[in-house]
Amino acid sequence: MNIQQVKQRFEIIGNSPKLNRALEVAIQVAPTDISVLVTGESGTGKEIIPQVIHQLSQRKHGNYVAVNCGAIPEGTIDSELFGHEKGAFTGATGSRKGYFEEADGGTIFLDEVAELPQQTQVRLLRVLETGEFMRVGSSKVIKTNVRVVAATNENMTKAIEKGKFREDLLYRLSTVPIKLPPLRERKEDIHLLFRKFAIDFAEKYRMPAIKLDDKAILALENYEWPGNIRQLKNIVEQISVIEKEREINYDILMSYLPAEEFANSGLSVMESKSEESSSFSDRELIYKFLFDMKRDMNELKKLVIQLLKGDKEIDLTGSQLDVLNRVYSDFTATEKAKLLETGKPEEDSSTAFVPEEVTIVDSDYQDHVEVEESLSLEEREREFVKKALEKHNGRRKDAAKELGISERTLYRKIKEYNLR
Repeated sequence: MNIQQVKQRFEIIGNSPKLNRALEVAIQVAPTDISVLVTGESGTGKEIIPQVIHQLSQRKHGNYVAVNCGAIPEGTIDSELFGHEKGAFTGATGSRKGYFEEADGGTIFLDEVAELPQQTQVRLLRVLETGEFMRVGSSKVIKTNVRVVAATNENMTKAIEKGKFREDLLYRLSTVPIKLPPLRERKEDIHLLFRKFAIDFAEKYRMPAIKLDDKAILALENYEWPGNIRQLKNIVEQISVIEKEREINYDILMSYLPAEEFANSGLSVMESKSEESSSFSDRELIYKFLFDMKRDMNELKKLVIQLLKGDKEIDLTGSQLDVLNRVYSDFTATEKAKLLETGKPEEDSSTAFVPEEVTIVDSDYQDHVEVEESLSLEEREREFVKKALEKHNGRRKDAAKELGISERTLYRKIKEYNLR
């Protein structure tokens, strides 16, 4: 069975690479009997992986028992898992089978396994190593043939360091580890899940399904979702029941998302873009255009020199060659000789179309106050490069991308302008 068939059978929504990888591993280990440990944050849907493993295994006709270890009191957990004999403790009026006996021949899923007390961890380790256990209050050894799949949302390395969990038990449980990604790492799946839940609740409550506008979708996909899929499902149900309008806009959606947990909303994205555009104003964009033009002219000058020297290995497209030939034909014989000798025509081609002094006029408010600025291109270029580096905290790759130049060119500019 392939991934898409598994998704259809178990109603798994999403196409993110990390989700697909988790399902691939589950499909591969299902036919075996090795123990599996599923890790992931709370609400990521860890409980679906054990079901996939069980249904695709040879044990699919046996019992599947799911146990939430964190929901059972410490005083009764051993009895619940391994059973007890009559009179084993106060209230034990008869003998009782535990979950490991019930799951014999099948699969047992131990959710929140990190919550098991130390004594129970010792018992579980014995079951994993020998397939044997004893009921509480009994000395009779019982054998069981059960596959164990466990899950936790805790950092098991830290749990071991704190003495909360046995290291040898972790190795036994996590023969094959499977990690489910949090929803914030599955951005491409968030809107798909929203639509799935919206349709489900529309059928459940017999009403039209809710839909999001573009701005609301952007906010939905950029929310951190600390509660993951469980939180998303809860939000969709609330909106479906409470809101009369079926077209949900940004403002309505935001009223259901806790503000303190809203890290990178659609509005934040828009604001950051607005801040970016304000930091690089129209005036500066004009300068950037002039810098690009100057750079292109320098490249053009080099190509003309190559033509003059008879270089036949210039690799150009037809249109580029036409432009180059037109520029070349505009040079006089004197200019061609000068260019070949010094690398410059009579008028420096690097500045032929770019004035050394640039005057920019901005209009502000109703006064239409004109402000003139006259700075050399070199000074403005230095300022522009410096601002890009500061904006990206010195990360050259990001700064170069912002400036539209290569990292190598940026490095040269940093050295040229002695920027640190």
